Amino acid sequence: MTDRGRERVWTPGRPVLVGQLLAPLRRGAGDPTYAVTPDGAHWRSALTPAGAGTLRITSDRSAGLVRATAWGDGAEWLLHGLPALLGDEDDWSGFRAGHPVVEEALRRHPHWRIGRTGLVHDALLPAILEQKVTGQEAFAGYRRLVRRFGRRAPGPADGPQLWCPPSPAEVAAVPSWEWIRLPVDPARSRTAVTAARAAAALERGLVEGSAELDRRLRALPGVGVWTSAETRARAAGDPDAVSFGDYHVAKDVGWALVGHPVDDAEMARLLEPWRGHRRRVAILLLLAVGQRPQRGPRMAPRRHLPR
Repeated sequence: MTDRGRERVWTPGRPVLVGQLLAPLRRGAGDPTYAVTPDGAHWRSALTPAGAGTLRITSDRSAGLVRATAWGDGAEWLLHGLPALLGDEDDWSGFRAGHPVVEEALRRHPHWRIGRTGLVHDALLPAILEQKVTGQEAFAGYRRLVRRFGRRAPGPADGPQLWCPPSPAEVAAVPSWEWIRLPVDPARSRTAVTAARAAAALERGLVEGSAELDRRLRALPGVGVWTSAETRARAAGDPDAVSFGDYHVAKDVGWALVGHPVDDAEMARLLEPWRGHRRRVAILLLLAVGQRPQRGPRMAPRRHLPR
């Protein structure tokens, strides 16, 4: 661990709710790449194109400032991307609320934005592990993968002990029996390895835009519309990346807009007036209404894989 960090003070011209904006990047309470310390600082580690880095962010809303400190080879890269990470590049062009619930969400959350990390594999790997399993199982698999094959993140000795996720090359080299021990089933591990081998092409796709990244992602065996949307939302900040195929999203959108759960086809029809901003609207609805009332027991994680 190193104590010397690089600093940046950013004046965004708007209140920045750091926790709210970074929440989509945290993979469960035990995510080894993310921490919130008692002083209210949000810490995040990442494997950037320049190397491993750790970023600490605090917001002084009274002064209108965001303060960030970064450590490691990736420090400058992370500090340069701070505004984008906190939604400064979120493009609202063409957006119209057009519905009382959306208008209420905007009234209650006027400073909410969609951020972008600029890191495809960083977003894609956990999204693959979240395919067709409970959140509990997905988060556990990601946590074990990072601790087993990742590396300790740089940072101060008195900071949280974060880890950086493994690189694409390291993911591609994980043996099949190690995936089972995590536990991650063969379908997801094969997809993770395939995606890791295509990491360079995917990063080039991001440079060409979210539509091209979507095309490249969905060309990979095992990566469908849901995984692509979850990846593009975080890496590219795509406001139209709808998570079709999600267990909850369509039901929650239906509950907010028409008072009852709907399926993906009906959600697509309901969100069509907001094309270009459909993910934005889905999240605004969730912010305004919350999830629909839950009935019955929660889905239990599978127990047939070794621990």
